Amino acid sequence: MQGTTEGFSYGLITPVAAFLMACLGGALGLRCAMRSLHTAERGRKAGWLALGATAIGSGVWTMHFIAMMGFAVAETPVAYDPATTLASLALAIVMVGLGIFIVGYRGTTTMALVTGGTVTGLGIASMHYLGMAGIRLEGRLGYDTVTVGGSVVIAVVAATTALWAAVSVHSLLMSLAASLAMGVAVTGMHYMGMAAVHVHLRTSGASADGADGAEPASTLLGPMLVGPGVFLLLAAVVVIFDPLMVMGGPERSGPVLRNQQGRGRHERALPGIPAQPAGWEPRYGETAEETVSRRSGGGSRDIHDW
Repeated sequence: MQGTTEGFSYGLITPVAAFLMACLGGALGLRCAMRSLHTAERGRKAGWLALGATAIGSGVWTMHFIAMMGFAVAETPVAYDPATTLASLALAIVMVGLGIFIVGYRGTTTMALVTGGTVTGLGIASMHYLGMAGIRLEGRLGYDTVTVGGSVVIAVVAATTALWAAVSVHSLLMSLAASLAMGVAVTGMHYMGMAAVHVHLRTSGASADGADGAEPASTLLGPMLVGPGVFLLLAAVVVIFDPLMVMGGPERSGPVLRNQQGRGRHERALPGIPAQPAGWEPRYGETAEETVSRRSGGGSRDIHDW
């Protein structure tokens, strides 16, 4: 017997809230990925990438289960297995993390973006279908293969495009646009995946396999969504109070030297050569040793002459 499914039992509240959470997670994660590209220290780079992966994974997971609160089957109550539900969160963070770390450490080459985007997209899709595997009801779920394949393609294309935008376009406005596009794509992937669902009810009325320990959506999903939601808010605070995240400029090192007109410039020191003002080029005819000596203070030119 075929069950009657409803994906919007609370009206537009759940899809709109789900979309906003997807956008928030995407915005934070992509900005963190961009930030890692301008961090030379390996420990800080890994920290930014981990924060970005957790933000995207938490945002997508929260989006999924907010949307699932609107999912209902007319003939049977819908419950969720807590262990499988939490496992879907862990899977999302790990898979998205693999994709982001590939881009963060391999650079913005085409191969890195395609590989990282594919892994990230597959992580998003895997989270969705593992979360669906945690549903417990008086029957079983079936899927339309073609529609499932389309939802996976949307996830991969969206993730690849979002990663490209995050590492290639550093302006805040374009990053927000990429986040909105990712929110649309991820939410669309979710509802396309839900369109592939068919519920086959049990004619005997027996409980579904593995129903022991399952809890109704209203009692399980609400409290479970609090943790990732709080994390996203804390991650937003980190982004807001990091100046480089807002300005979008590269991280620089070295002293700031000023000329007589007061103009300043950041210079990155080269090995063995202290940072010097721009335009202090090697003189015609002098050797490399003489250039190093002059820049190190052994020359006749004084810095105040610049």
